[in-house]
This record gives sequence, C-alpha cells and structure tokens, in this order.
Amino acid sequence: MKLQSHLAFDGQCATAFKFYEQCMGGKIGMMMTYEDSPMKESVPPEWRGKILHASISLGDSVLMGADAPPGRYEKPKGIMMSVSVDDPGDADRIFQELAENGRITMPVAETFWAIRFGMLVDQFGIPWMVNCEKKA
Repeated sequence: MKLQSHLAFDGQCATAFKFYEQCMGGKIGMMMTYEDSPMKESVPPEWRGKILHASISLGDSVLMGADAPPGRYEKPKGIMMSVSVDDPGDADRIFQELAENGRITMPVAETFWAIRFGMLVDQFGIPWMVNCEKKA
C-alpha cells in the first residue's frame, strides 16, 4: 500500500506545482489541462486551461493535485503537508521558500524532537510542516 497526497487548488495548480518543483527539487511527471481531456466540455471555456491532473515526484513520494472545478474548491481544513529532510540547511531553505508570500504559523526553530521544525501556510493556501528530526 502507498499513501499519496492530492491537493486541490482554486486555479493556481500549475503555478503551485512549478513552485514546489523548484523549491523542493522535485520533478513534474504529468500536468494535464481540462482542455486536453474528455472533460473539456464539462467546464466553462475560461477554465479549460486549468489543471485536471498533475503529479510531481519529491524524493520517494508523489504529490498529486488539480484545480477543482468552478464552485467546488474548499480551503484545506484539518490537514497539513509534512516535509521531512535530513539536513537542517535544507529544512531552513525549504521553509523560507515555502513561506514566501505565505504566512508563518510557527517559525522554524529547534524543538525537543527536531533540529529544525516550523509550520506555515504557503501562498496557495496549503498548510505545511517542515521537519528535520534529531538523530537518535
């Protein structure tokens, strides 16, 4: 079994995934628009350039996402994306990049379990935790 995350956006999926690719060193594997799918006629013409399905490889994980059809987007509630890295420098860099034009909810700092840990909501409204655990 594999558990994968899928993020919904309100029209910014392409921009978000390009940002995540750059910020976290990922690789976009797929980015399909509504225009390029059989669902073309089910969305308004101005929405056809939006993303129906995107995937990005981040280390051993795959993150998926899409632009929710018009009127169906809901802001994330009760969830957070978590990025774990081994290098505290990577944790600081990723945290700062994700926080750009977003909102920091817990500044990155040392905790009792981590060399670096912080929480934020990025510019796309996605809540994140960045974690670099202490070695046992």
